[in-house]
Amino acid sequence: MGKFFSDGVETALQYIYYDNRLRLHRGQEGFDLLVKASGEGDGDADCIMARCLSGYQYVWPGHHFPQDDRQAAKLLHRSIERGSALGILIAKRSGALTPVWQKKAPISLQEAFRQVLEKAAGGDAFCQYTVGNTYFWWDFLSIEGKNRNDFPSQEAFRAYMTENITRCEDWFWRAFRGGMYLAGNNLRHYYEAGDEGYVAPQPEKAAQVYPIGAEMGYPPHQIFLANDLEEAGETEKAHYWRLQAAEGGQPGLWYQIGCSFDTGRGVEQDPQKAYECFTRAIEEESDPYAYNAAGLYLFTGRGTAQDRVKAFACFSSALRLQEGNTFGYPFLSQCYLEGIGTAPDYQQAHRLAWETKDKPRSLYVLGRIYCEGLGMPQDIAMGVEYLDRSGLSEAEEERKHYKKTLFGRWKRVN
Repeated sequence: MGKFFSDGVETALQYIYYDNRLRLHRGQEGFDLLVKASGEGDGDADCIMARCLSGYQYVWPGHHFPQDDRQAAKLLHRSIERGSALGILIAKRSGALTPVWQKKAPISLQEAFRQVLEKAAGGDAFCQYTVGNTYFWWDFLSIEGKNRNDFPSQEAFRAYMTENITRCEDWFWRAFRGGMYLAGNNLRHYYEAGDEGYVAPQPEKAAQVYPIGAEMGYPPHQIFLANDLEEAGETEKAHYWRLQAAEGGQPGLWYQIGCSFDTGRGVEQDPQKAYECFTRAIEEESDPYAYNAAGLYLFTGRGTAQDRVKAFACFSSALRLQEGNTFGYPFLSQCYLEGIGTAPDYQQAHRLAWETKDKPRSLYVLGRIYCEGLGMPQDIAMGVEYLDRSGLSEAEEERKHYKKTLFGRWKRVN
Protein backbone atom coordinates (compact mmCIF):
# COMPACT_ATOMS: atom_id res chain seq x y z
CA MET A 1 0.00 0.00 0.00
CA GLY A 2 1.32 3.42 -0.93
CA LYS A 3 1.71 6.33 1.45
CA PHE A 4 -1.54 8.06 0.44
CA PHE A 5 -3.34 5.72 -1.97
CA SER A 6 -3.00 2.19 -3.30
CA ASP A 7 0.26 1.41 -5.09
CA GLY A 8 -1.48 1.42 -8.47
CA VAL A 9 -3.08 4.83 -7.93
CA GLU A 10 0.12 6.40 -6.61
CA THR A 11 2.13 5.13 -9.57
CA ALA A 12 -0.60 6.28 -11.96
CA LEU A 13 -0.55 9.77 -10.42
CA GLN A 14 3.20 9.85 -10.94
CA TYR A 15 2.94 8.85 -14.59
CA ILE A 16 -0.09 10.96 -15.49
CA TYR A 17 0.48 14.13 -13.45
CA TYR A 18 3.76 14.45 -11.61
CA ASP A 19 6.12 13.31 -14.37
CA ASN A 20 4.96 15.77 -17.04
CA ARG A 21 7.99 17.94 -16.35
CA LEU A 22 10.23 14.88 -16.70
CA ARG A 23 8.86 14.17 -20.19
CA LEU A 24 8.52 10.45 -19.60
CA HIS A 25 5.20 10.11 -21.45
CA ARG A 26 3.87 7.15 -19.52
CA GLY A 27 0.31 8.42 -19.32
CA GLN A 28 -1.31 5.42 -20.97
CA GLU A 29 0.62 3.09 -18.70
CA GLY A 30 -0.70 5.06 -15.75
CA PHE A 31 -4.25 4.89 -17.06
CA ASP A 32 -3.96 1.12 -17.42
CA LEU A 33 -2.96 0.93 -13.77
CA LEU A 34 -6.07 2.89 -12.85
CA VAL A 35 -8.26 0.52 -14.85
CA LYS A 36 -6.75 -2.41 -12.98
CA ALA A 37 -7.17 -0.74 -9.58
CA SER A 38 -10.76 0.23 -10.41
CA GLY A 39 -11.49 -3.39 -11.28
CA GLU A 40 -10.33 -4.26 -7.78
CA GLY A 41 -12.82 -1.83 -6.24
CA ASP A 42 -10.58 1.23 -5.80
CA GLY A 43 -12.75 4.38 -5.73
CA ASP A 44 -9.72 6.69 -5.87
CA ALA A 45 -8.79 5.06 -9.18
CA ASP A 46 -12.30 5.80 -10.46
CA CYS A 47 -11.88 9.43 -9.49
CA ILE A 48 -8.52 9.89 -11.24
CA MET A 49 -9.82 8.08 -14.33
CA ALA A 50 -12.76 10.50 -14.41
CA ARG A 51 -10.34 13.43 -14.44
CA CYS A 52 -8.36 11.82 -17.26
CA LEU A 53 -11.50 11.61 -19.39
CA SER A 54 -12.70 15.15 -18.67
CA GLY A 55 -10.58 17.07 -21.18
CA TYR A 56 -7.46 19.22 -21.27
CA GLN A 57 -8.64 21.40 -18.37
CA TYR A 58 -8.06 18.48 -16.03
CA VAL A 59 -5.21 16.49 -17.58
CA TRP A 60 -2.22 17.20 -19.81
CA PRO A 61 -3.24 16.99 -23.51
CA GLY A 62 0.09 15.35 -24.29
CA HIS A 63 -1.31 12.10 -22.94
CA HIS A 64 -3.91 12.11 -25.73
CA PHE A 65 -6.67 10.69 -23.53
CA PRO A 66 -10.10 10.82 -25.20
CA GLN A 67 -12.68 13.14 -23.69
CA ASP A 68 -15.75 11.23 -22.56
CA ASP A 69 -17.91 13.30 -20.22
CA ARG A 70 -20.56 10.60 -19.83
CA GLN A 71 -18.05 7.96 -18.77
CA ALA A 72 -16.32 10.47 -16.49
CA ALA A 73 -19.62 11.14 -14.69
CA LYS A 74 -20.22 7.40 -14.24
CA LEU A 75 -16.74 6.97 -12.80
CA LEU A 76 -17.21 9.86 -10.38
CA HIS A 77 -20.50 8.43 -9.17
CA ARG A 78 -18.89 5.05 -8.63
CA SER A 79 -16.08 6.78 -6.79
CA ILE A 80 -18.65 8.35 -4.46
CA GLU A 81 -20.34 5.01 -3.81
CA ARG A 82 -17.00 3.42 -3.02
CA GLY A 83 -16.26 6.06 -0.42
CA SER A 84 -13.35 7.85 -2.07
CA ALA A 85 -12.80 11.09 -0.16
CA LEU A 86 -11.01 12.51 -3.17
CA GLY A 87 -13.89 11.46 -5.44
CA ILE A 88 -16.45 13.13 -3.19
CA LEU A 89 -14.57 16.45 -3.16
CA ILE A 90 -14.00 16.42 -6.90
CA ALA A 91 -17.63 15.46 -7.51
CA LYS A 92 -18.60 18.44 -5.37
CA ARG A 93 -16.38 20.70 -7.46
CA SER A 94 -17.71 19.36 -10.79
CA GLY A 95 -21.39 19.51 -9.79
CA ALA A 96 -21.78 15.71 -9.66
CA LEU A 97 -22.38 15.57 -5.90
CA THR A 98 -26.12 16.18 -6.03
CA PRO A 99 -28.22 15.65 -2.88
CA VAL A 100 -29.11 12.18 -4.15
CA TRP A 101 -25.47 11.20 -4.59
CA GLN A 102 -24.46 12.84 -1.33
CA LYS A 103 -26.84 10.46 0.45
CA LYS A 104 -25.22 7.52 -1.33
CA ALA A 105 -21.76 8.46 -0.10
CA PRO A 106 -20.62 6.33 2.89
CA ILE A 107 -18.82 9.35 4.38
CA SER A 108 -19.88 12.97 4.73
CA LEU A 109 -18.51 15.87 2.71
CA GLN A 110 -16.87 17.15 5.88
CA GLU A 111 -15.12 13.82 6.52
CA ALA A 112 -14.02 13.65 2.88
CA PHE A 113 -12.41 17.07 3.20
CA ARG A 114 -10.68 16.05 6.44
CA GLN A 115 -9.17 12.99 4.80
CA VAL A 116 -7.99 14.83 1.70
CA LEU A 117 -6.61 17.68 3.82
CA GLU A 118 -4.61 15.15 5.86
CA LYS A 119 -3.07 13.69 2.69
CA ALA A 120 -2.36 17.17 1.36
CA ALA A 121 -0.58 18.11 4.57
CA GLY A 122 1.40 14.88 4.24
CA GLY A 123 2.70 15.96 0.84
CA ASP A 124 0.48 14.53 -1.92
CA ALA A 125 0.38 17.08 -4.74
CA PHE A 126 -2.96 16.00 -6.23
CA CYS A 127 -4.63 16.39 -2.82
CA GLN A 128 -2.89 19.74 -2.34
CA TYR A 129 -4.34 20.88 -5.65
CA THR A 130 -7.79 19.61 -4.64
CA VAL A 131 -7.65 21.41 -1.29
CA GLY A 132 -6.49 24.58 -3.06
CA ASN A 133 -9.52 24.35 -5.33
CA THR A 134 -11.78 23.97 -2.31
CA TYR A 135 -10.72 27.43 -1.19
CA PHE A 136 -10.31 28.91 -4.67
CA TRP A 137 -13.85 27.99 -5.76
CA TRP A 138 -15.54 28.69 -2.38
CA ASP A 139 -16.47 25.05 -1.74
CA PHE A 140 -15.41 25.60 1.87
CA LEU A 141 -18.80 27.26 2.41
CA SER A 142 -20.66 24.00 1.70
CA ILE A 143 -18.11 21.94 3.59
CA GLU A 144 -18.50 24.09 6.69
CA GLY A 145 -22.22 24.58 6.13
CA LYS A 146 -22.02 28.36 6.38
CA ASN A 147 -23.54 31.32 4.58
CA ARG A 148 -23.83 35.08 4.97
CA ASN A 149 -26.61 34.79 7.58
CA ASP A 150 -24.28 33.01 10.02
CA PHE A 151 -22.26 36.19 10.57
CA PRO A 152 -23.17 39.23 12.67
CA SER A 153 -22.10 41.72 9.99
CA GLN A 154 -20.99 42.09 6.41
CA GLU A 155 -17.52 42.94 7.68
CA ALA A 156 -17.33 39.68 9.64
CA PHE A 157 -18.46 37.67 6.62
CA ARG A 158 -15.93 39.45 4.41
CA ALA A 159 -13.13 38.70 6.86
CA TYR A 160 -14.16 35.02 6.94
CA MET A 161 -14.26 34.82 3.14
CA THR A 162 -10.90 36.56 2.68
CA GLU A 163 -9.24 34.35 5.29
CA ASN A 164 -10.41 31.18 3.54
CA ILE A 165 -10.01 32.21 -0.09
CA THR A 166 -6.40 33.27 0.43
CA ARG A 167 -5.56 29.80 1.76
CA CYS A 168 -5.64 28.55 -1.82
CA GLU A 169 -2.38 30.34 -2.59
CA ASP A 170 -0.18 28.22 -0.34
CA TRP A 171 -1.85 24.95 -1.35
CA PHE A 172 -1.52 25.76 -5.04
CA TRP A 173 2.17 26.56 -4.63
CA ARG A 174 2.77 23.27 -2.85
CA ALA A 175 0.96 21.34 -5.58
CA PHE A 176 2.70 23.33 -8.31
CA ARG A 177 6.12 22.50 -6.94
CA GLY A 178 5.08 18.89 -6.45
CA GLY A 179 4.23 18.26 -10.10
CA MET A 180 0.74 19.69 -10.70
CA TYR A 181 1.12 22.28 -13.44
CA LEU A 182 -2.68 22.69 -13.28
CA ALA A 183 -2.22 24.31 -9.87
CA GLY A 184 -0.04 26.90 -11.60
CA ASN A 185 -2.88 27.67 -14.00
CA ASN A 186 -5.18 28.46 -11.07
CA LEU A 187 -2.43 30.44 -9.35
CA ARG A 188 -2.06 32.57 -12.45
CA HIS A 189 -5.81 33.21 -12.54
CA TYR A 190 -5.88 33.95 -8.80
CA TYR A 191 -3.11 36.53 -9.09
CA GLU A 192 -4.36 38.02 -12.33
CA ALA A 193 -8.03 38.47 -11.50
CA GLY A 194 -8.21 38.52 -7.71
CA ASP A 195 -11.50 37.30 -6.28
CA GLU A 196 -14.86 39.03 -6.18
CA GLY A 197 -13.63 42.01 -4.20
CA TYR A 198 -12.22 39.82 -1.43
CA VAL A 199 -8.71 39.58 -2.87
CA ALA A 200 -7.07 42.25 -5.00
CA PRO A 201 -5.31 41.30 -8.27
CA GLN A 202 -1.54 40.86 -8.04
CA PRO A 203 -0.29 41.21 -11.64
CA GLU A 204 3.39 41.18 -10.67
CA LYS A 205 2.95 37.72 -9.14
CA ALA A 206 0.80 36.55 -12.06
CA ALA A 207 3.67 37.38 -14.43
CA GLN A 208 6.01 35.05 -12.51
CA VAL A 209 3.94 31.86 -12.75
CA TYR A 210 4.52 30.76 -16.36
CA PRO A 211 8.28 31.50 -16.31
CA ILE A 212 8.60 29.40 -13.15
CA GLY A 213 6.55 26.59 -14.65
CA ALA A 214 8.56 26.76 -17.86
CA GLU A 215 11.85 26.47 -15.99
CA MET A 216 10.43 23.54 -14.03
CA GLY A 217 9.85 21.78 -17.35
CA TYR A 218 6.06 21.94 -17.68
CA PRO A 219 5.34 21.90 -21.45
CA PRO A 220 1.99 23.77 -21.12
CA HIS A 221 3.68 26.62 -19.26
CA GLN A 222 6.51 26.68 -21.78
CA ILE A 223 4.01 27.30 -24.56
CA PHE A 224 2.03 29.82 -22.45
CA LEU A 225 5.29 31.69 -21.84
CA ALA A 226 6.19 31.47 -25.53
CA ASN A 227 2.84 33.03 -26.45
CA ASP A 228 3.35 35.86 -23.94
CA LEU A 229 6.86 36.50 -25.30
CA GLU A 230 5.59 36.45 -28.88
CA GLU A 231 2.97 39.04 -27.99
CA ALA A 232 5.70 41.17 -26.42
CA GLY A 233 7.77 40.98 -29.61
CA GLU A 234 10.49 38.76 -28.12
CA THR A 235 10.41 36.28 -30.97
CA GLU A 236 13.77 34.59 -30.29
CA LYS A 237 12.83 33.71 -26.71
CA ALA A 238 9.36 32.71 -27.85
CA HIS A 239 10.85 30.31 -30.40
CA TYR A 240 13.14 28.79 -27.77
CA TRP A 241 10.32 28.01 -25.34
CA ARG A 242 7.96 26.86 -28.08
CA LEU A 243 10.63 24.38 -29.18
CA GLN A 244 11.12 23.22 -25.58
CA ALA A 245 7.38 22.62 -25.24
CA ALA A 246 7.22 20.70 -28.50
CA GLU A 247 10.18 18.52 -27.56
CA GLY A 248 8.39 17.89 -24.26
CA GLY A 249 5.35 16.52 -26.05
CA GLN A 250 2.97 19.51 -26.04
CA PRO A 251 0.66 18.85 -29.01
CA GLY A 252 0.03 21.15 -31.93
CA LEU A 253 3.36 22.99 -32.14
CA TRP A 254 5.56 21.42 -34.80
CA TYR A 255 3.81 23.09 -37.72
CA GLN A 256 4.17 26.50 -36.09
CA ILE A 257 7.86 25.86 -35.35
CA GLY A 258 8.35 24.75 -38.94
CA CYS A 259 6.86 28.04 -40.11
CA SER A 260 9.39 29.91 -37.93
CA PHE A 261 12.27 28.07 -39.59
CA ASP A 262 10.63 28.68 -42.97
CA THR A 263 10.34 32.45 -42.54
CA GLY A 264 13.22 33.04 -40.13
CA ARG A 265 10.94 34.50 -37.45
CA GLY A 266 12.74 34.33 -34.12
CA VAL A 267 15.38 31.97 -35.51
CA GLU A 268 17.80 31.71 -38.43
CA GLN A 269 15.97 30.68 -41.59
CA ASP A 270 16.55 26.99 -42.28
CA PRO A 271 14.42 25.23 -44.93
CA GLN A 272 15.77 21.80 -44.02
CA LYS A 273 14.76 22.17 -40.36
CA ALA A 274 11.42 23.60 -41.47
CA TYR A 275 10.73 20.50 -43.54
CA GLU A 276 11.78 18.25 -40.64
CA CYS A 277 9.32 20.06 -38.37
CA PHE A 278 6.51 19.74 -40.90
CA THR A 279 7.13 16.00 -41.15
CA ARG A 280 7.02 15.71 -37.35
CA ALA A 281 3.71 17.56 -37.33
CA ILE A 282 2.46 15.02 -39.87
CA GLU A 283 3.78 11.97 -38.00
CA GLU A 284 2.75 13.06 -34.51
CA GLU A 285 -0.33 15.18 -35.12
CA SER A 286 -1.63 14.54 -38.69
CA ASP A 287 -1.77 18.31 -39.11
CA PRO A 288 -3.41 19.18 -42.48
CA TYR A 289 -1.47 22.45 -42.69
CA ALA A 290 1.77 20.52 -42.21
CA TYR A 291 0.77 18.18 -45.04
CA ASN A 292 0.36 21.20 -47.30
CA ALA A 293 3.65 22.74 -46.18
CA ALA A 294 5.56 19.48 -46.65
CA GLY A 295 3.86 19.02 -50.01
CA LEU A 296 5.06 22.43 -51.14
CA TYR A 297 8.63 21.64 -50.07
CA LEU A 298 8.55 18.30 -51.86
CA PHE A 299 6.98 19.76 -54.99
CA THR A 300 9.60 22.50 -55.29
CA GLY A 301 12.57 20.64 -53.81
CA ARG A 302 13.09 23.24 -51.11
CA GLY A 303 14.63 21.92 -47.89
CA THR A 304 14.49 18.34 -49.19
CA ALA A 305 14.90 16.35 -52.39
CA GLN A 306 12.22 17.13 -54.96
CA ASP A 307 9.62 14.35 -55.05
CA ARG A 308 6.37 15.33 -56.68
CA VAL A 309 4.88 11.88 -56.20
CA LYS A 310 5.19 12.30 -52.43
CA ALA A 311 3.98 15.88 -52.79
CA PHE A 312 0.80 14.62 -54.46
CA ALA A 313 0.24 12.26 -51.50
CA CYS A 314 0.75 15.11 -49.01
CA PHE A 315 -1.65 17.50 -50.74
CA SER A 316 -4.21 14.71 -51.07
CA SER A 317 -3.94 13.91 -47.35
CA ALA A 318 -4.41 17.56 -46.40
CA LEU A 319 -7.57 17.72 -48.49
CA ARG A 320 -8.88 14.49 -46.99
CA LEU A 321 -8.30 15.77 -43.45
CA GLN A 322 -9.72 19.23 -44.07
CA GLU A 323 -12.40 19.46 -46.72
CA GLY A 324 -12.39 22.75 -48.55
CA ASN A 325 -8.70 23.45 -47.90
CA THR A 326 -7.77 24.74 -51.37
CA PHE A 327 -4.07 25.45 -50.75
CA GLY A 328 -2.97 22.30 -52.59
CA TYR A 329 -5.37 22.64 -55.53
CA PRO A 330 -2.87 24.26 -57.94
CA PHE A 331 -0.26 21.55 -57.27
CA LEU A 332 -2.78 18.72 -57.39
CA SER A 333 -4.11 20.09 -60.67
CA GLN A 334 -0.65 19.90 -62.21
CA CYS A 335 -0.19 16.37 -60.87
CA TYR A 336 -3.48 15.31 -62.45
CA LEU A 337 -2.51 17.05 -65.68
CA GLU A 338 0.88 15.32 -65.92
CA GLY A 339 0.03 12.01 -64.23
CA ILE A 340 2.34 12.57 -61.24
CA GLY A 341 1.49 10.22 -58.39
CA THR A 342 -1.79 9.38 -60.09
CA ALA A 343 -3.21 8.57 -63.50
CA PRO A 344 -3.75 11.61 -65.76
CA ASP A 345 -7.19 13.13 -65.21
CA TYR A 346 -7.73 16.24 -67.30
CA GLN A 347 -11.22 16.88 -65.96
CA GLN A 348 -9.99 16.85 -62.38
CA ALA A 349 -6.99 18.99 -63.33
CA HIS A 350 -9.34 21.55 -64.91
CA ARG A 351 -11.74 21.55 -61.95
CA LEU A 352 -9.03 22.16 -59.35
CA ALA A 353 -7.24 24.78 -61.43
CA TRP A 354 -10.49 26.59 -62.26
CA GLU A 355 -11.43 26.86 -58.57
CA THR A 356 -8.08 28.54 -57.86
CA LYS A 357 -7.52 30.38 -61.13
CA ASP A 358 -6.09 33.37 -59.27
CA LYS A 359 -3.00 31.27 -58.48
CA PRO A 360 -0.01 31.26 -60.86
CA ARG A 361 0.27 27.47 -61.04
CA SER A 362 -3.43 27.05 -61.72
CA LEU A 363 -3.15 29.55 -64.57
CA TYR A 364 -0.26 27.49 -65.95
CA VAL A 365 -2.37 24.33 -65.84
CA LEU A 366 -5.34 26.06 -67.49
CA GLY A 367 -3.03 27.45 -70.15
CA ARG A 368 -1.77 24.01 -71.06
CA ILE A 369 -5.23 22.47 -71.00
CA TYR A 370 -6.64 25.00 -73.47
CA CYS A 371 -3.54 25.25 -75.64
CA GLU A 372 -3.34 21.47 -76.03
CA GLY A 373 -7.06 20.71 -75.89
CA LEU A 374 -6.64 18.32 -72.96
CA GLY A 375 -10.11 17.30 -71.83
CA MET A 376 -11.51 20.60 -73.10
CA PRO A 377 -12.03 22.03 -76.60
CA GLN A 378 -8.73 23.46 -77.83
CA ASP A 379 -8.56 27.24 -77.58
CA ILE A 380 -4.95 28.37 -78.03
CA ALA A 381 -5.79 32.06 -77.67
CA MET A 382 -7.39 31.46 -74.27
CA GLY A 383 -4.57 29.13 -73.27
CA VAL A 384 -1.91 31.70 -74.16
CA GLU A 385 -3.75 34.31 -72.14
CA TYR A 386 -3.60 32.06 -69.08
CA LEU A 387 0.08 31.30 -69.67
CA ASP A 388 0.88 35.00 -69.94
CA ARG A 389 -0.93 35.72 -66.69
CA SER A 390 0.79 32.91 -64.80
CA GLY A 391 4.27 34.35 -64.48
CA LEU A 392 5.81 30.95 -63.66
CA SER A 393 8.99 29.99 -65.49
CA GLU A 394 7.22 26.83 -66.73
CA ALA A 395 4.52 29.02 -68.24
CA GLU A 396 7.11 31.21 -69.96
CA GLU A 397 8.76 28.16 -71.51
CA GLU A 398 5.41 26.76 -72.62
CA ARG A 399 4.45 30.13 -74.09
CA LYS A 400 7.44 29.97 -76.48
CA HIS A 401 5.71 27.16 -78.37
CA TYR A 402 2.88 29.40 -79.63
CA LYS A 403 2.69 32.39 -81.96
CA LYS A 404 0.19 34.15 -84.17
CA THR A 405 0.17 33.67 -87.92
CA LEU A 406 -0.02 36.53 -90.41
CA PHE A 407 -3.78 36.00 -90.40
CA GLY A 408 -4.05 36.51 -86.60
CA ARG A 409 -4.56 32.88 -85.73
CA TRP A 410 -2.64 31.08 -83.01
CA LYS A 411 -0.62 27.96 -83.73
CA ARG A 412 1.99 25.74 -82.08
CA VAL A 413 5.36 26.23 -83.73
CA ASN A 414 7.52 23.52 -82.12
